[in-house]
This record gives sequence, structure tokens and C-alpha cells, in this order.
Amino acid sequence: MIDLTSLEQYNEVIQGDGTVLMFTAGWCPDCVVIEPHLAEIEASFPQMSFYKVNRDEFIELCQELDIFGIPSFLVYKKGLEVHRYVSKDRKSKEDILFFLEEADKK
Repeated sequence: MIDLTSLEQYNEVIQGDGTVLMFTAGWCPDCVVIEPHLAEIEASFPQMSFYKVNRDEFIELCQELDIFGIPSFLVYKKGLEVHRYVSKDRKSKEDILFFLEEADKK
């Protein structure tokens, strides 16, 4: 997963054919639980680009996008949000895989 480093990069990457943004933070226990599965999740969707967004570094973007629970996921295609998995609930590997399968159909 590539770390998002700027708003300019965000505006560029969401223009792709399938961009997954994972909103996270170092202090988030649910994010730590899912971390070991991220490489396998990414490998299951080679047609998508994956970016990690540190909530603390991009708090204004998170507020703009209504990201209040982490980890949360947004999928963009050609600059449009096509699917979101945003909640404060713990997410399992299976939950995320199902979410991405649904997003890939859009």
C-alpha cells in the first residue's frame, strides 16, 4: 500500500480506473488487527491501486469525506466515489474482501 503524502497526490490518484483509499492511524487498534492481511487483500485485486491515508495527517480531508471511524475504505473510479465502507466497527479480512468485490463490479 502506498502512503498518501499530499492533497495533490489524492486528487491525482482518484482519477484512476480503481483506487482504494484506506483511512487509518498509528494509534488505531482495529487498523493494527487488519494490517497483517493488507498484502493479501491487495494481491487479490491487482487491477486496483491501494493508498493508505493517515487520518491524523489528513484530518480536513477526512472531515470533508465524512470519515469518522477507522479503518475505513473508499473506492474511486475516474474521480468519482463508487463505493464506501465507512464505520467505526472492526472490519475483518473477509469483510474487506467482500467490500472490494462489490466495488470492483461498479
